[in-house]
Amino acid sequence: MNSHTPNEPIDILLVEDNPGDVRLTREAFKAVDSDIEFHTVTDGKEATRYFDVGETSTVRTDPDLVLLDLNLPRVDGLTVLETLETELDSPPPPILVLSSSEAKADIVKSYDRAANAYLTKPDDPDEFDTLAQAIEDFWIDSARHPPAPS
Repeated sequence: MNSHTPNEPIDILLVEDNPGDVRLTREAFKAVDSDIEFHTVTDGKEATRYFDVGETSTVRTDPDLVLLDLNLPRVDGLTVLETLETELDSPPPPILVLSSSEAKADIVKSYDRAANAYLTKPDDPDEFDTLAQAIEDFWIDSARHPPAPS
Protein backbone atom coordinates (compact mmCIF):
# COMPACT_ATOMS: atom_id res chain seq x y z
CA MET A 1 0.00 0.00 0.00
CA ASN A 2 1.12 3.58 -0.51
CA SER A 3 1.50 4.90 3.01
CA HIS A 4 0.10 1.98 4.96
CA THR A 5 1.86 0.63 8.01
CA PRO A 6 0.65 -2.36 10.02
CA ASN A 7 -0.71 -0.13 12.81
CA GLU A 8 -2.72 2.13 10.49
CA PRO A 9 -6.00 1.50 8.71
CA ILE A 10 -6.12 1.11 4.93
CA ASP A 11 -7.38 4.37 3.43
CA ILE A 12 -9.83 3.76 0.59
CA LEU A 13 -11.23 6.59 -1.49
CA LEU A 14 -14.68 5.59 -2.72
CA VAL A 15 -15.83 7.72 -5.67
CA GLU A 16 -19.53 6.87 -5.90
CA ASP A 17 -22.67 8.97 -6.30
CA ASN A 18 -25.25 6.27 -5.51
CA PRO A 19 -25.95 6.27 -1.74
CA GLY A 20 -27.13 2.65 -1.88
CA ASP A 21 -23.88 1.50 -3.48
CA VAL A 22 -21.88 3.54 -0.95
CA ARG A 23 -23.72 1.79 1.88
CA LEU A 24 -23.33 -1.68 0.33
CA THR A 25 -19.62 -1.16 -0.29
CA ARG A 26 -18.94 0.15 3.22
CA GLU A 27 -20.93 -2.68 4.79
CA ALA A 28 -19.13 -5.31 2.71
CA PHE A 29 -15.72 -4.07 3.83
CA LYS A 30 -16.76 -4.33 7.49
CA ALA A 31 -16.63 -8.12 7.04
CA VAL A 32 -12.97 -8.21 5.91
CA ASP A 33 -10.06 -8.61 8.31
CA SER A 34 -8.28 -5.37 7.42
CA ASP A 35 -8.96 -2.13 9.25
CA ILE A 36 -10.46 0.05 6.50
CA GLU A 37 -11.09 3.79 6.64
CA PHE A 38 -13.34 5.09 3.87
CA HIS A 39 -13.30 8.56 2.40
CA THR A 40 -16.21 9.09 0.02
CA VAL A 41 -16.68 11.68 -2.69
CA THR A 42 -19.80 11.76 -4.83
CA ASP A 43 -18.64 13.15 -8.17
CA GLY A 44 -15.62 13.27 -10.42
CA LYS A 45 -14.87 16.92 -9.71
CA GLU A 46 -14.57 16.14 -5.99
CA ALA A 47 -12.32 13.18 -6.82
CA THR A 48 -9.84 15.34 -8.72
CA ARG A 49 -9.99 17.94 -5.93
CA TYR A 50 -9.26 15.15 -3.44
CA PHE A 51 -5.97 14.58 -5.25
CA ASP A 52 -5.44 18.34 -5.40
CA VAL A 53 -5.37 18.34 -9.20
CA GLY A 54 -5.72 21.95 -10.26
CA GLU A 55 -6.94 23.14 -6.87
CA THR A 56 -5.29 23.53 -3.50
CA SER A 57 -8.20 24.20 -1.14
CA THR A 58 -9.18 20.60 -0.35
CA VAL A 59 -7.72 18.85 2.68
CA ARG A 60 -7.01 15.22 1.89
CA THR A 61 -5.12 12.12 2.83
CA ASP A 62 -3.26 9.95 0.38
CA PRO A 63 -5.50 6.93 -0.19
CA ASP A 64 -3.99 3.47 -0.41
CA LEU A 65 -6.66 2.37 -2.91
CA VAL A 66 -9.36 4.04 -5.01
CA LEU A 67 -12.72 2.49 -5.95
CA LEU A 68 -14.03 4.57 -8.86
CA ASP A 69 -17.47 4.50 -10.44
CA LEU A 70 -17.60 5.58 -14.09
CA ASN A 71 -21.06 7.13 -14.20
CA LEU A 72 -20.59 10.21 -12.06
CA PRO A 73 -22.08 13.70 -12.10
CA ARG A 74 -20.06 16.75 -13.20
CA VAL A 75 -16.95 14.81 -14.29
CA ASP A 76 -17.21 11.14 -15.28
CA GLY A 77 -14.90 8.40 -14.07
CA LEU A 78 -13.05 8.06 -17.38
CA THR A 79 -12.14 11.74 -17.22
CA VAL A 80 -11.02 11.29 -13.61
CA LEU A 81 -8.71 8.46 -14.72
CA GLU A 82 -7.28 10.54 -17.53
CA THR A 83 -6.80 13.58 -15.30
CA LEU A 84 -5.01 11.61 -12.59
CA GLU A 85 -2.79 9.88 -15.12
CA THR A 86 -1.70 13.11 -16.78
CA GLU A 87 -1.80 15.68 -13.98
CA LEU A 88 -0.30 13.99 -10.93
CA ASP A 89 3.44 14.36 -10.33
CA SER A 90 3.63 10.84 -8.94
CA PRO A 91 1.69 7.69 -9.81
CA PRO A 92 -1.75 7.51 -8.21
CA PRO A 93 -2.59 4.66 -5.86
CA PRO A 94 -4.16 1.58 -7.43
CA ILE A 95 -7.46 2.59 -9.01
CA LEU A 96 -10.12 -0.07 -9.34
CA VAL A 97 -13.05 0.86 -11.53
CA LEU A 98 -16.21 -0.41 -9.85
CA SER A 99 -19.02 0.12 -12.33
CA SER A 100 -22.39 -1.31 -13.26
CA SER A 101 -21.37 -1.02 -16.93
CA GLU A 102 -20.36 -4.22 -18.68
CA ALA A 103 -19.74 -2.39 -21.96
CA LYS A 104 -16.50 -3.50 -23.61
CA ALA A 105 -15.80 0.10 -24.63
CA ASP A 106 -15.88 1.23 -20.96
CA ILE A 107 -13.52 -1.60 -19.99
CA VAL A 108 -11.06 -0.78 -22.79
CA LYS A 109 -11.20 2.96 -22.11
CA SER A 110 -10.62 2.38 -18.39
CA TYR A 111 -7.50 0.30 -18.97
CA ASP A 112 -6.29 2.75 -21.63
CA ARG A 113 -6.45 5.44 -18.94
CA ALA A 114 -4.37 3.38 -16.50
CA ALA A 115 -7.07 1.76 -14.34
CA ASN A 116 -5.49 -1.10 -12.41
CA ALA A 117 -8.62 -3.26 -12.58
CA TYR A 118 -12.17 -3.16 -13.88
CA LEU A 119 -14.81 -4.75 -11.65
CA THR A 120 -18.51 -4.97 -12.35
CA LYS A 121 -20.77 -4.14 -9.44
CA PRO A 122 -22.64 -7.20 -8.20
CA ASP A 123 -26.37 -7.46 -8.84
CA ASP A 124 -26.97 -9.18 -5.52
CA PRO A 125 -26.15 -7.16 -2.37
CA ASP A 126 -24.68 -10.27 -0.74
CA GLU A 127 -22.13 -10.51 -3.55
CA PHE A 128 -20.61 -7.20 -2.41
CA ASP A 129 -19.13 -9.17 0.53
CA THR A 130 -17.41 -11.56 -1.88
CA LEU A 131 -16.10 -8.66 -3.94
CA ALA A 132 -14.76 -6.87 -0.85
CA GLN A 133 -13.00 -10.06 0.28
CA ALA A 134 -11.44 -10.52 -3.17
CA ILE A 135 -10.21 -6.89 -3.15
CA GLU A 136 -8.72 -7.39 0.31
CA ASP A 137 -7.10 -10.71 -0.62
CA PHE A 138 -5.38 -9.33 -3.70
CA TRP A 139 -5.02 -5.54 -3.49
CA ILE A 140 -4.49 -5.21 0.26
CA ASP A 141 -2.85 -8.48 1.32
CA SER A 142 -0.94 -9.67 -1.75
CA ALA A 143 -0.16 -6.94 -4.30
CA ARG A 144 3.05 -4.99 -3.85
CA HIS A 145 2.83 -1.28 -4.55
CA PRO A 146 5.54 1.28 -5.15
CA PRO A 147 6.57 3.32 -2.11
CA ALA A 148 4.81 6.59 -1.46
CA PRO A 149 6.51 9.61 -3.00
CA SER A 150 8.62 11.56 -0.54
